[in-house]
Amino acid sequence: MNKQKNIIFDLGGVLLGLDGERCMQAFDALGCERVSEYVRLHLTTDLFYDIEVGRISTAEFCAEVRRIAGCTAADADIVAAWNALLTEVSDARCAKLRELHGQGYRLFLLSNTNDMHWQRTLQLVPRAMALFTDVFLSYKMHLSKPDVRIFQEVLRQAQLNPAETLFIDDNADNCSAAASLGITTYQNHHINDWLHEDSLF
Repeated sequence: MNKQKNIIFDLGGVLLGLDGERCMQAFDALGCERVSEYVRLHLTTDLFYDIEVGRISTAEFCAEVRRIAGCTAADADIVAAWNALLTEVSDARCAKLRELHGQGYRLFLLSNTNDMHWQRTLQLVPRAMALFTDVFLSYKMHLSKPDVRIFQEVLRQAQLNPAETLFIDDNADNCSAAASLGITTYQNHHINDWLHEDSLF
């Protein structure tokens, strides 16, 4: 019998589609080619890291984009370009979340994200977000995966037993950090893989 009672989902690459090419094209169209390089190389230092852990505001992020790229794009256009990274939560993924919720699993979300992406996510899938018992976001917690402290905080705040908890993420380091605390993990290599792993649930 499956001992899992709680499922912690990552957002990007597990529930929400990501389109780096579309995001780069949007930044290029603004004359922000240097920022496109950040996206292409998946850089998680300085600019993207600072907004991800809430060190800087959206306005400060936009100002830094202009400084790095030497462009004059408006804040709203920069936010739109950055949000072009996000695609959709498919009907199949939403249906699976509803199914798991209906089966009595407690669903949680743990995402390395920022206020811009989160507000866009709420626009894309407001009903799906309502299925989660609680949501943990890096920019609000001032911590990010794979720092083990963010997992410790989730376990503490949600009062979860790690032995009864499954974590689904597309990043191996994030899974390793969670596993070090006794959480069962599943690395999602392709966005819909977890939908077909019936042994997980």
